[in-house]
Amino acid sequence: MKRDTETRVKRRMAMSVCVYVLCFLFLLAVIFVMLIVNDPSAWTQYFIDHISEVLLVTVSVFFLVVIIFFYFFFEDREMLVKTRNTLLIFSLLIVSTIICYLFGRFINNYTRPFALFALLTLFLLNRRHAIFLNFIFTFLIFVIDVYTNAYDTGRLVEEVYSTLMLGFVSGTLAVFFAGSVKTRAGLIFTGVILALPTSLVVALLNLSVIQSDWGLYLANIGYRMLGSIISAVLALALMPIFEVVFNRLTLFRLRELTSTNAPLLARLKTDAPGTFNHSLIVAQLSEACAVAIGENAELARAAAYYHDVGKLKQPDCFTENQTGYNLPNALTPELSADIIRSHAKDGYDLLQANHLPKQIADVALQHHGTLPIKFFYEKALRISGGDANIRDYSYFGPTPQTRIAAIVMIADGAEAATRALPDHSPDKVEKTVRSIIEERMDLGQFADCDITMRDLTTIKQTLVDALSSVHHHRVEYPSIRFNRGGESVQEEKDDETHD
Repeated sequence: MKRDTETRVKRRMAMSVCVYVLCFLFLLAVIFVMLIVNDPSAWTQYFIDHISEVLLVTVSVFFLVVIIFFYFFFEDREMLVKTRNTLLIFSLLIVSTIICYLFGRFINNYTRPFALFALLTLFLLNRRHAIFLNFIFTFLIFVIDVYTNAYDTGRLVEEVYSTLMLGFVSGTLAVFFAGSVKTRAGLIFTGVILALPTSLVVALLNLSVIQSDWGLYLANIGYRMLGSIISAVLALALMPIFEVVFNRLTLFRLRELTSTNAPLLARLKTDAPGTFNHSLIVAQLSEACAVAIGENAELARAAAYYHDVGKLKQPDCFTENQTGYNLPNALTPELSADIIRSHAKDGYDLLQANHLPKQIADVALQHHGTLPIKFFYEKALRISGGDANIRDYSYFGPTPQTRIAAIVMIADGAEAATRALPDHSPDKVEKTVRSIIEERMDLGQFADCDITMRDLTTIKQTLVDALSSVHHHRVEYPSIRFNRGGESVQEEKDDETHD
């Protein structure tokens, strides 16, 4: 088993290396196309006369790609071995390079959207990767500027070497300024704010221009301010494309997925209203727990919204959607358990078929782990006289692989269990939630995720506080109503009879 796993990892790594080589060649081809576009009538002669510069560009780009490879090899190997991630990184590099080239070549050097790559990488990957990859992107643009025919000989040297400073400043500040952005409007505002420090950089780099041409000096500053805003606008326009093509999760996409008008949630609301309402409460609980332990609250909420979508396959088989007749009671315990436990895999398949992010689909598959379905197992024991295999009445798994999946598992069980309590006092809720967590620990449900005892304690207290407030005691309303004349009328109470 261990040998098979090592073999798979080696194969994936070998595939990753092949993909890196192909991406390097494609990036190099894009740069060569730029050389041709710069001088379409005499590009062959340029290659002959400047072979040393061409080789220098080739070697420089090669080492930049190697540095990317080793960064992920040592810092995030899981990111490295997934081909889709490699394609995403190089797609971002190539698209951003082309856009910067087009703006610099056909509009103005200072309008180039240097922050575009950093913004896209921030939202599609993470802050740490964005900062590192921005340095690579800056050097890449600098190499293209200095060692190719991107500039006429009459251009100012400051325009060429300002690439380094503007790339570092624009990209790095963009990562920090946009780190807490939660709306698309906020992203545009980031571009406006980013225009201030980057235009200051241009103003300082172009001090020598003041004496000869004030108009050019002010124009360069204006172009730079425009370039910062364009960076945010283009990031906003391109991000949905990368989200869909590479199935990436961003904050913006998470918020779109958690809209009740999202297709699967709309179906859940119509076809399985009980499950939908349960999912809303679990989402609120999961979000609160994620915040409490420092996890991604937006992802926790989205995963909880979709954790039970597998029930759409047979919604009437689940008690929260039933209005009277209970189908599983008419079936054998084993068949009933099979229907109930299948909803985790059905949810995973449905989410994958609808191209939702794998992180959300994984939670749907894992949120019951390998827990036994106690109701039907106990029923089978009664019918068979104690001869029932627990595996036939347990979920298929796998157990939660992430802290988000563990949170949804606990919140799901806690919401269902406390809803059935006749007494919702904090002590009773605390006892129920603690029992749920301890049972899952005893059954090894958290063995494959990096959740700690401290996290579990925090989750327990968060759930107790939230569930106690949800089910808080209410005063009994008086049995009166008001007629059209504004007079109070005593209502007759229904007789409570029990057969």
